[in-house]
Amino acid sequence: MKRNFAFGRTNYILLAIGMAVVIVGFVLMSGTGSNETTFNPDIFSAQRIKLAPAVCFLGFIFMIYGILHKTKDE
Repeated sequence: MKRNFAFGRTNYILLAIGMAVVIVGFVLMSGTGSNETTFNPDIFSAQRIKLAPAVCFLGFIFMIYGILHKTKDE
């Protein structure tokens, strides 16, 4: 018995790749922060301010593509 899923195998692979890219973006944003006694200027680095949000955005766009991608009927 064949089940009718909303997405095909290709869609799930594209969604998994997009989710992995988003997770990489969030890892790039992480790091040590500042507190009341010490200031860490690394919180304003280009990696955290520019690169990581761009990687997350591309991951979300890739996930939208994975949802909208039409699979060929088998």
